[in-house]
Amino acid sequence: SSTRDEVLRDKRAQILSRGLPKQKPIEGVKQVLVLASGKGGVGKSTTAVNIALALAANDSTKEVGLLDADIYGPSIPKMMNLKGNPELTPKKLMRPLKNYGIACMSMGFLIEETAPVVWRGLMVMSAVEKLLRQVDWGQLDYLVIDMPPGTGDVQLSVSQNVPIAGAVIVSTPQDIALLDARKGAEMFKKVHVPVLGLVQNMSVFQCPKCKHETHIFGAGGVRDLAKSLGLDILGDIPLHVNIREMCDSGQPVVISQPQSDA
Repeated sequence: SSTRDEVLRDKRAQILSRGLPKQKPIEGVKQVLVLASGKGGVGKSTTAVNIALALAANDSTKEVGLLDADIYGPSIPKMMNLKGNPELTPKKLMRPLKNYGIACMSMGFLIEETAPVVWRGLMVMSAVEKLLRQVDWGQLDYLVIDMPPGTGDVQLSVSQNVPIAGAVIVSTPQDIALLDARKGAEMFKKVHVPVLGLVQNMSVFQCPKCKHETHIFGAGGVRDLAKSLGLDILGDIPLHVNIREMCDSGQPVVISQPQSDA
């Protein structure tokens, strides 16, 4: 028993001595921005798509890419109105599909639209590594990574293996979402990724007929969380049917209605 304890202690010491994996930049990418949420269904992918488009719209000299790191539920292909399989370069790298000037890569391009991904963790990690390293991104000023919800293997692997300029946490104002958003922010803190701030999504609903405003998910919850974490609020996004409809039709609101309040 004591011998076994010593062996376990030695193994633990060896693992700890290795430290975190060495970060390696993504070929051709200057800055990596990750969009994360502790909880699913808070509009993170919608926000990621519109942020990527906004970065390009604000400065036409900048090249922007969008990586869908959600292996189980890829939604970027539909939101960016893209279908098909990536072509391979002579070096066997995948070429991203492009729309609205944004280079996009997603698991959704590699499997059938209705096919479930029934994989264990190691296969998922291998897929994420391929999407990061085996893609010919060209020369990008920004790569926006749409993370899967939660604080699991994918989030940790990306955070520890890729130099990240900053993370943005997306949450709705309701208490259940805020609990998970806090966990997301704390996770990035632990792996030394700077959190740029929080986005409060679905903050208010305005009746299209009478214009009365209702805080369906509560009011100001994300603001209180940001204050307690010492972070900035980057913006409030209303719960608006146009935002949802435009993304579902593959015409995100930043492209289709750039002058609208949304």
